[in-house]
Amino acid sequence: MTSKVELGDRPDIIYPDSDGQPMSDNTKQFRWIVTIKEGLEYLFKDNPNVFVAGDLLWYPVKGDNVTHAAPDAMVVFGRPKGDRGSYQQWKENNIAPQVVFEVRSPGNTQTELDKKLVFYDRYGVEEYYLYDPDRGDLSGWLRRDNRLDVIDPILGWVSPRLGIRFEMTGTELELYRPDGERFTSYVELAALREQERQQLAQERLRSQKLAEKLRELGIDPDEV
Repeated sequence: MTSKVELGDRPDIIYPDSDGQPMSDNTKQFRWIVTIKEGLEYLFKDNPNVFVAGDLLWYPVKGDNVTHAAPDAMVVFGRPKGDRGSYQQWKENNIAPQVVFEVRSPGNTQTELDKKLVFYDRYGVEEYYLYDPDRGDLSGWLRRDNRLDVIDPILGWVSPRLGIRFEMTGTELELYRPDGERFTSYVELAALREQERQQLAQERLRSQKLAEKLRELGIDPDEV
């Protein structure tokens, strides 16, 4: 008598951590991927059960190492933060990423994008957002009646899962957190922090000069 071995239980199946494809084709695409992914990380930094990743291979089917996708950014509610070589869904309580983002590059063909939409539709994504920084085009899909349906209009749209608002200024995508603050790049964030540091230094200098002036007048600044 022989026992049937399920394909997904075979120990020799390897799920590679890389598909051999580059994360991005150019600096603009890379900048947007990092800005979106890091903005999402910050948004859920205090929630231990929201996993955010960028360019991570997602395998939805146990035993199938051919069917996979690597969203530029993805958010999974109900899974803990932590490092992973890939997102193997059957090891994650079978929870599919609920929200995915793609940033189109000049090398992406329409066929590739169509395949991604089919994949995300088939494997349970709830919200899918696609941004083309070269054309200034933003598209979105929301799961309705068990299928991904086009979000129209997309401008001013607020993600049901993320709570972020989608806007465009010219060809530039703008994402706003629920607190009204805009997603910023690392360079923008560093510039804001430097500006705040300089303003603080100027305030301290003014306070020191005022204290010196008060002392000249015979007034103790600590008693004012």
